[in-house]
Amino acid sequence: MNVPGLLLPLWALLSTTLFSLIDARDESTLSTIYASRLPRKHKHKPVFLFSSKMQAQSPEKLYRIVLDKLRLSFETILYLGSLAVYPGMPLVPLVEEVHHQDLNKKILIALVAASTLLCGIVVFFSCYWIYRLRKSRKCRAKCKSDDVAKRHTLSPIADKFNLLRMAGKKGSVAAMEYQLLQAATNNFQEDNVLGEGGHGCVYKARFSEKFLAAVKRFEGEAQDIAREFENELHWLTKIQHQNIISLLGYCIHGETRFLVYEMMQNGSLGSQLHGPTHGSALTWHLRMKIAVDVARGLEYLHEHRNPPVVHRDLKSSNILLDSNFNAKLADFGLAVTSGIQSKNIEISGTLGYVAPEYLLDGFTIASNSEACLVAMPQLTDRSTLPKIVDPVIKHTMDLKHLYQVAAVAVLCVQQEPSYRPLITDVLHSLIPLVPLELGGSLRVTEPVPLALPSH
Repeated sequence: MNVPGLLLPLWALLSTTLFSLIDARDESTLSTIYASRLPRKHKHKPVFLFSSKMQAQSPEKLYRIVLDKLRLSFETILYLGSLAVYPGMPLVPLVEEVHHQDLNKKILIALVAASTLLCGIVVFFSCYWIYRLRKSRKCRAKCKSDDVAKRHTLSPIADKFNLLRMAGKKGSVAAMEYQLLQAATNNFQEDNVLGEGGHGCVYKARFSEKFLAAVKRFEGEAQDIAREFENELHWLTKIQHQNIISLLGYCIHGETRFLVYEMMQNGSLGSQLHGPTHGSALTWHLRMKIAVDVARGLEYLHEHRNPPVVHRDLKSSNILLDSNFNAKLADFGLAVTSGIQSKNIEISGTLGYVAPEYLLDGFTIASNSEACLVAMPQLTDRSTLPKIVDPVIKHTMDLKHLYQVAAVAVLCVQQEPSYRPLITDVLHSLIPLVPLELGGSLRVTEPVPLALPSH
């Protein structure tokens, strides 16, 4: 409320009223100037009119009266002419003293009334401004207290999370309160378990009706927990790619640690292939799309990161699928940078999914049949290759495409690292097998089904 801005026009209005009264006084005074200039004894007597008494006088006396009247009229004309010639002549008071006193009293009363009114307006607006100021302060204090009270309630993430951003770092994640995660997972009930990892479970967290996330809890030996937790937090804070899982936040509660990821509605590739549906939701084209998505994520890690990043635990359970079956790499707890600094790192990961050169004491995949990832002879024999295809998608693909995928797989699992293709080469080999509608370059004449009917 701008109080001075309102007082200025009010003061101008009052001043205009007062000046109007003064001007009215001057005009009424000037209107009587000519009458007041005449001698008092003649002010109320007509100059050229003759009464019946004058007509009864003798001619001689009547002649004198006429001369007196003419002389008075002449003096009046001369006096009025002098006013036109000498406008600066002092004026005789135009009204009676009583009239002046009455007008001065009216002006004084008007001044007092105007001043009182102006003071009242100033006091009113001052009180109103103070009232608004206090009300605004109370509203701010109430809003602040409401924010504190809502720290542990569930609502949209952008408004209700108590987030502590890591200042000055691009791609930083948020520190979340344990009570919020506890409420979002219904106190980590088993009904909300999405999967189990090497150090704990992954829970579905509902922060609002429209916002879901996945909460991974780290449990086990303190040293292992701290190392993998910090390693994954480190990498996912730096890495941002459409085919790598997004980290939303983290939480440290006593000896337990949590990571909060974006929700992947279709779970992992492993759960799709080996779960209750047995891969029935994944068509041949969708499987090729998932392979291309994984290759794109690995290409980013290997070719566009400096130094390159090695995942070291790439398997179907760490490939997550969103609602549109877009694949994203997850679980970076064992990821390292490639190069000299990583050669002496302790070997970790799942046997059969790590490169042979990372195994200790010359232990290789080929020397342990239980750790074999693929059956090499069957991949190279075109006559037996269709027999190992998943029955769900059998007879649904072009055999030439199947042979090409098998050839790429054989190259990727070569014992000698120098024989293996770069991930970029793998990507360019798979893109022509994926329809345009799914992000590839294959042109198909028939509509591409997004999923096979469930059996």
